[in-house]
Amino acid sequence: MVPFRMRPMNPPVTSWAGRRVWIIGASSGIGAATARLLRQHGARLALSARSGAALHDIANELANDLASETATDQPHGVTILPLDVTDAAAVIEAAQTLRRLWGGIDLVLFAAGVYQPMRAQDIDPVAAGAILDTNVKGAYNVLGATVPMLRAQGQGAVALVASVAGYSGLPKALAYGPGKAALINLCEALYYDLHPAGIGVYLISPGFVATRLTAANDFTMPALITAEQAAREIVRGIEGGEFDIHFPKRFSRMLKLLRLLPYRLYFPALRRITGL
Repeated sequence: MVPFRMRPMNPPVTSWAGRRVWIIGASSGIGAATARLLRQHGARLALSARSGAALHDIANELANDLASETATDQPHGVTILPLDVTDAAAVIEAAQTLRRLWGGIDLVLFAAGVYQPMRAQDIDPVAAGAILDTNVKGAYNVLGATVPMLRAQGQGAVALVASVAGYSGLPKALAYGPGKAALINLCEALYYDLHPAGIGVYLISPGFVATRLTAANDFTMPALITAEQAAREIVRGIEGGEFDIHFPKRFSRMLKLLRLLPYRLYFPALRRITGL
């Protein structure tokens, strides 16, 4: 008996060779690890982040010193486009540069993000605004600069890195969690409009990943994985045409189930799990 399989929500990717991928937030962590993995698979990469120096280091590592101080492109090489995602004009300029260099984009991966632990007794509106500017406004800036291009192409995809912290309210995530919840909702809304137009949409929700951001946590992080493990999960999910790419499953599925509980059970359960 042939097992039943649901149809993928996005077109599966059978080969990365020559695919034009723009990774935003590529200077470290999940973005950098995904860049390394996709380069191994033959993708054509553009890397963006605020730190031009860090991008050059990664480009040198990936493409044998193909990077330069200005945006450059080589056959099967790496393009460097330093930018701040909160600067809408800079994002538009970078997208236009890629359109001139490549003629289009096959995948836009928004992995930019900032994190600062925050609780109600230490609420900081300025810091919260900075987190939301990068994590949410930055995503809108990228989408505004690239979705019209993808629709004109009639193909391509966008992937937003949210977080399991967006599933429900978590301790110490007073600004980070609501921003990631916004990205989850945003991806769901995007799918309605972009899927019929032939554009893929990927919602990526990692659990705890060992990066310089999570290094700020002073509590036990259940099911902690490396950035390289996260990259493999992301690439595997995109290749399979998944919409909801969440991992590690032993942790993300638990949080999905906890969200179904009534609040009088949810809050005590989270306190026991986090110890906070």
